[in-house]
Amino acid sequence: MPDCLFCSIVAGTVPAFRVVDTPDGVGFLDIRPVFKGHVLLVPRPHVSQLTELPAELLPGYFALVRRVAAAVPAACGAKGTFVAINNVVSQSVPHLHTHVVPRTKGDGLRGFFWPRTRYGSDEEAQSYADRIAESLG
Repeated sequence: MPDCLFCSIVAGTVPAFRVVDTPDGVGFLDIRPVFKGHVLLVPRPHVSQLTELPAELLPGYFALVRRVAAAVPAACGAKGTFVAINNVVSQSVPHLHTHVVPRTKGDGLRGFFWPRTRYGSDEEAQSYADRIAESLG
């Protein structure tokens, strides 16, 4: 879909700090992360929400989500992850995306309030993307 930001990232016409690029989906850093290392995963085809993802794409897409959820703690020095999907409400881009957020005990994240931060520079963002990509193996 030409006017979809995430479709443009998948197509490579909009730059992003990519973490993973596979036939099942593309992962890149959220530019306004809850915590640094916050990854967004999107399926390659344009679907606006989880209920529209074709059944045959579910296994590959969620295997990719699982791989990234395992890689993020090792790459970011976190103890675990928070994995979430919004459908329509609170969905800033109307293209299915799964958040994988690094978590540590006492990090201050409570309930559904997601404070946002920013990377200090493109170099800092790229270093997080590179570490997560390396952890994916």
